[in-house]
Amino acid sequence: MKRFVQGDNRTQSSLFPEALDDYVTDTNPVRVVDVFVDELDLRKLGFEGVEPALTGRPSYHPEVMLKIYIYGYLNRIQSSRRLEREAQRNVELMWLTGRLAPDFKTIARFRKDNGKAIRSVCRQFVVLCQRLDLFAEAIVAIDGSKFKAVNHRDRNFTSAKLERRMRDIESSIARYLEAMDTADRQEPAVAKVRTERLQDKIAALKEQMRSLKEIEVRLNATPDKQVSLTDPDARSMKTRGTGVVGYNVQTAVDTKHHLIVAHEVTNNGIDRDQLTSMAKLARTEMGVGKLTAIADRGYYKSEEILACHEAGITVFVAKTVTSTATAHGRFSRDDFIYNPETNEYRCPAGERLIWRCWTIERALKLGKYWSSNCQQCSLKEKCTPGTERRMTRWEHETLVEEMQARLDHAPEIMRIRRETVEHPFGTIKAWMGATHFLTRTIERVSTEMSLHVLAYNMKRVIRLLGSETLMTAMRA
Repeated sequence: MKRFVQGDNRTQSSLFPEALDDYVTDTNPVRVVDVFVDELDLRKLGFEGVEPALTGRPSYHPEVMLKIYIYGYLNRIQSSRRLEREAQRNVELMWLTGRLAPDFKTIARFRKDNGKAIRSVCRQFVVLCQRLDLFAEAIVAIDGSKFKAVNHRDRNFTSAKLERRMRDIESSIARYLEAMDTADRQEPAVAKVRTERLQDKIAALKEQMRSLKEIEVRLNATPDKQVSLTDPDARSMKTRGTGVVGYNVQTAVDTKHHLIVAHEVTNNGIDRDQLTSMAKLARTEMGVGKLTAIADRGYYKSEEILACHEAGITVFVAKTVTSTATAHGRFSRDDFIYNPETNEYRCPAGERLIWRCWTIERALKLGKYWSSNCQQCSLKEKCTPGTERRMTRWEHETLVEEMQARLDHAPEIMRIRRETVEHPFGTIKAWMGATHFLTRTIERVSTEMSLHVLAYNMKRVIRLLGSETLMTAMRA
């Protein structure tokens, strides 16, 4: 072992530093957690137990419990049992709590009972970022991602899943009954053993069928025709490749510093209705009058674009392509040019498609345009297989066209969106591990997500400004 760095002898007596403070450097992030929580008004935020009870055993101050959780999520320790062990052996956590070591039930109960207040703490850090002028550009990227819940796919039921499982059970029962008939023709000793085993399997399948019938009754009573047995709020959602039972987490991320300015946990797997609510929430959290929001084609919806315009929010949303005309070698909608002065379209053959009538489809007021000369047109085969090519125009289509013009003049905006909003999701999912959420019901999952967002934002700001600058700003 010569010429290697040598460790101390385990039996050698040594003197540790007299103060825990000697173990924690001045720039250690744990000091940021300490200052941040000390500067919060926990009573105003709504934490329980700020005022101690006059009788009974003394409780832990909410300040101590909150510090434990923020430190845990900063260091990828989300489990209450793991936090209990860390409080007993982790020097940084000993320094942070003054060597207090609550048991895991106390730690878990604090998160369960103070969910709303913890979510407010996350917003308080965003307010701090606002004071530090980190949101000066007022541009956010909005996106959603699916996170797994504490609910296995086999314990989530839709009408199609339930029907398929019942059908599988019925076929299994029929197969076992045929096997029993075959067993009856065997030797009596063999037949008895096989018959008893098959009868047990059939009884178990009938019990499963009875449970599925009860689930079917619950399923028909739910508005969205879906039931999750472990986490009642979790929902089956489509993802790339395969589905996931969980939650759709929406975020609005600042494009300059990649800070999460707003987030919301939903159990709606579709992003299309989330654009306006997330943009308004981001504007409120950032404390700005004007906001620019960028989103991918999953958020494209005419009503949402109109709502953002009426709210004074400028949006960039990639347009969805739903027409199959191009795939079949025909002219697409973009080949027809609209003239706002005459309120008519001009087709590739130079013919005029004039306005004919208004219709209401999916609560949208749509104008219908077509030409009377399609039958004699030499380009008809490249245009439409019907009698004439008809164009449909929403009454607020001008807003969509203006948005598309903005996108055409700023083609890099979608690359900025991808580089901005995908990074936080990937980072947080890596911290969570394979299981993602540890709690159940949407309220507790929202609390857990707020702690992840707080930890992510705190790490980002420490990286941007440094621990000492951030602590000085917190004390100001």
